[in-house]
Amino acid sequence: MPSTPVSDLQAPRGTRDFYPEEMARHRRLLDAWRRVSLRNGFEEVDGPIFETLDLYKVKSGDGIVSELFSFRRDGGSTDYALRAEFTPTLARMVAKRANGLPKPIKWFATPNFCRAERPQRGRLREFWQWNVDFLGEAGPSADAEVVFVLVDLLRELGVREGQVQVRISHRAVVAQVLQRLGVPAERLTEAFELLDSRSKLEPGVFAERAAGLGLDPPKVQRLDEVCRRRFAAGDLGHLARALGMDAPPDDLVGLDAQLVAFGIAGWCAYDLGVVRGLAYYTGTVFEAFETAGVERALAGGGRYDRLIETFGGPAMPAVGFGMGDVVLANLLRDKKLEPEHAGDGPDVFIVPLADADPAAVTGWVARLRSGGLHARTTYKPTRNTGKLLKEATGARARFALLVGVDSLELKNLATGEQQAIADEDVASRLR
Repeated sequence: MPSTPVSDLQAPRGTRDFYPEEMARHRRLLDAWRRVSLRNGFEEVDGPIFETLDLYKVKSGDGIVSELFSFRRDGGSTDYALRAEFTPTLARMVAKRANGLPKPIKWFATPNFCRAERPQRGRLREFWQWNVDFLGEAGPSADAEVVFVLVDLLRELGVREGQVQVRISHRAVVAQVLQRLGVPAERLTEAFELLDSRSKLEPGVFAERAAGLGLDPPKVQRLDEVCRRRFAAGDLGHLARALGMDAPPDDLVGLDAQLVAFGIAGWCAYDLGVVRGLAYYTGTVFEAFETAGVERALAGGGRYDRLIETFGGPAMPAVGFGMGDVVLANLLRDKKLEPEHAGDGPDVFIVPLADADPAAVTGWVARLRSGGLHARTTYKPTRNTGKLLKEATGARARFALLVGVDSLELKNLATGEQQAIADEDVASRLR
């Protein structure tokens, strides 16, 4: 017997139950992810819901273990983990068939993941994530294209320019700034990790750790100033002047031109405080934020040109991002961008009149459903036409088909128009 009374059993902390209305809203997000991916030329892939624990260690080291739900089958010798992200699976899949895959590789996936973290706003233990990856192209056009896909999704869901900003940086440019300030090359990884955690640190703690990298107080202040400023895409001259450079950084020039060409410069800004502390990033990095500052990052990604090699594959340039459903749903709710009803109502609701033969009503339900239409009818014993029409309206049906022993009428529930109709005309009229 369970130790907890059955009446007290709850969903595990950090997970969600999706009742019909919530499921319809959730499905709307997943459908939008898929629709936008396909129209941008990405193909859908997926992998297992658990992987060997070693797969995650290859990408992130032993430190990742505490963030995973891991297990070992009784009597077995292999440790497994519920999938916590898609990038290791993607790298394994590409490395396995790299020589036979047509290039470039443009893949997307929308799996659910589990992480053993403390639940908080925007972060749950189980979540869904949209992963978009573009492999086999080294130029800035690939970087700009994946950013365009991200912006395309936001526009698809009704988000306007100015409500979300994609903040872009480049690890080589940040490294150049850090070294000019006096950070030794061998300590750049530490500096990246410090910058990545800057928003979570008190100013005094940040200054103390920056000093530990060899920066005196004026240089710590200069670093803090550089990391707090944002520069509009399409105007690299401003960034260069602010950083004291003779010309814009070469690593951003091509990308900036592509962002302008894709028509999304207004959605983007350069922010050298974005470094994405994960060591596998090799160039462009970016994060998308709601501009009011209420939410954590909506999406994040960048270029990871050496990852496929790490998993035993050939050298292959790659860039991609991930977007979670939790923060995105919060954004749409806060901006009142969710539809009043996320699910689709029936095409027709069949209303039995007082003299209707029950078998005839069932026959119409079966006939219309077999013809590919969404048809419903009542399960209530009443034959009160007014109450049944109210039920049809509550179900958000487009039409009501009023069935009597010798009559058949179709009512448009939006306009109120009602007229007799022949049996053979019902399906075509509903379409």
